[in-house]
Amino acid sequence: MLHKALKEKTIIIAETNESSVARLTTELQDKGFFNFEFAVNGGEIFKIARKYYETPEKLGLIIVSNELPGCQVNDLRVSFSHVDGGIFIPLIILISDGFAETDVCEHREDGQNFFHCLKQNYSSLELLMAVKFFIGLQNEKYLYYKQQERLLTELSERKILDQKLKYLVEHDELTGLVNRSTLEQRIQFTLSRNSSRHFSLDSVLLFIDLDRFSLFNELEGFDVGDRLLTEVISLIRNTMNNVGVFARIDSDKFGLYLDNCTIVQAEIWSKKILTALDNFRFLIGAIAYNITASIGMSSLNSSKTMLHPRELITQAHQACCMAKTYGGNKVWKYDSENSVVRERHRDIYWVPIIRDALINDRFFLVFQPIVNLNNGDISHYEVLIRLRSLDGKVIGPAEFIPAAERMGLIHGIDLWVVENAIDCLAALPNSSSHISLSINLSSIAFQDMSLLPTIKQKLVMTGIRAERLTFEITETAAVENYNQTRSMINHIRALGCHFALDDFGAGFCSFNYLKTFPVDYVKIDGQFISNLVIDETDQMLVRSMHQIANKMGKKTIAEFVENAETISLLRKIGVNYGQGYIFGKPSEQLLKNNVFQIDEIMDVRKIESRIKVF
Repeated sequence: MLHKALKEKTIIIAETNESSVARLTTELQDKGFFNFEFAVNGGEIFKIARKYYETPEKLGLIIVSNELPGCQVNDLRVSFSHVDGGIFIPLIILISDGFAETDVCEHREDGQNFFHCLKQNYSSLELLMAVKFFIGLQNEKYLYYKQQERLLTELSERKILDQKLKYLVEHDELTGLVNRSTLEQRIQFTLSRNSSRHFSLDSVLLFIDLDRFSLFNELEGFDVGDRLLTEVISLIRNTMNNVGVFARIDSDKFGLYLDNCTIVQAEIWSKKILTALDNFRFLIGAIAYNITASIGMSSLNSSKTMLHPRELITQAHQACCMAKTYGGNKVWKYDSENSVVRERHRDIYWVPIIRDALINDRFFLVFQPIVNLNNGDISHYEVLIRLRSLDGKVIGPAEFIPAAERMGLIHGIDLWVVENAIDCLAALPNSSSHISLSINLSSIAFQDMSLLPTIKQKLVMTGIRAERLTFEITETAAVENYNQTRSMINHIRALGCHFALDDFGAGFCSFNYLKTFPVDYVKIDGQFISNLVIDETDQMLVRSMHQIANKMGKKTIAEFVENAETISLLRKIGVNYGQGYIFGKPSEQLLKNNVFQIDEIMDVRKIESRIKVF
């Protein structure tokens, strides 16, 4: 049984005999077919068919008499009853007496059988079966064609999508430049090419970084920033005449790879780029921005054999960082012997070691006594940090603290020192409740807003009295961030903690800041103590420092005390406390005896009689 929609297809009846037309119409209507078009000659058949040009699927079949005027049945069959683009119009041919069916059948094409001949004395059943068969067959062919067409469309779309994805994999969507991965492939091709030759041609990578681009984004927004990038890229491309492989490595960082190019030629290109940028103005309304860039250059023709493209990119990046360090808007060639480059390498080396030490508790504290020079009492201990390497070697702070400060890891170390120093006090027996610690923190510790709540929390949790803690801050750190540091110190002192100004005298504004800086102790820098016995100038300076600090109500501590003569001289000057190897090296253990017998170190009368005080 045909679906209702198929019965709605139009049937063309091409017949001049009115009784025949009436019979066909009646019998088809009885079976649910109601859409008919009528033709009385061959020309009208084509005229009717043209109306269905845009919707051929709505035309079901043609019932045509072989005697229709102006119509050649075989021509009609060729025109309609073969598949063309998935569409065909079956024919039912009404054969009159004397017309042989073979006159039609002999012209059939192989595999095509989309017409049927009915004699004038056909039965209703034969007509209905032919109509249903051809309309159903036509619909199947049409659906099959549509499915094939949809498949082809999907395949085409997939190919387009694959091409687009391939493009996006290799290119940056905003700028259209190749990405870093594609740049690495291009460099790798050069490395492979050079390795297969007895000689290698030089190639250079320019690492281009726009100066202060993040500030521009902050002021004008990301959309305007994107527009700036596209205009700058267009400018550089025009300047280079599309020479080289131009890649976007990061937000405002680009790589321009110049194959078969010397470092001298690359420097000329770099300066042309900087000149073009210098003459370029990026306009936003009435505002004109001047854009500059820093360019780092690295060459494949170096003393070190490169095995991976990332080495070339890293070197060019480091050179670019050097250009920025020295003010930007510069071209800088990579030099492995440069001190800043070596420093960066050291920083990269220390980062995983420091992180691992924080996670796996490989830092530890050592303690050095600070002694009252009048009675030998150990006033307190300075807390210092050490790192124990995987092979058991002890590493001093001078090795890893500078790297930690530059790489943003120092705050974690400072908090570790504070927490562990307080835990150390909490672990001492009640008989040692008089022991105090002086905690040596980094130069930027007091810029960390988490320091104060950490100290508060640890004091509450352990029950340690705040006055048992002294925090040391260097003079240079205090001067550089005076207001913020002073505010933080006041908050910590309000808890009951003490403060010491470390390395006093090493700066240029010492006495001016000492007047208003809220500290309890002044630690005189060791450079004034080392030669104190033989240097008149050092004696005068130390005496001045002590007298001024004393007038301000602050105690003085001398660092680098190494011998009995220095102790004697410091006592004459009046310095309150001493710290140095003569009293004890930094140790993981606190001294059992809390009183240091100074008179046992030296014969005070003999030393003081021969020592010269200037």
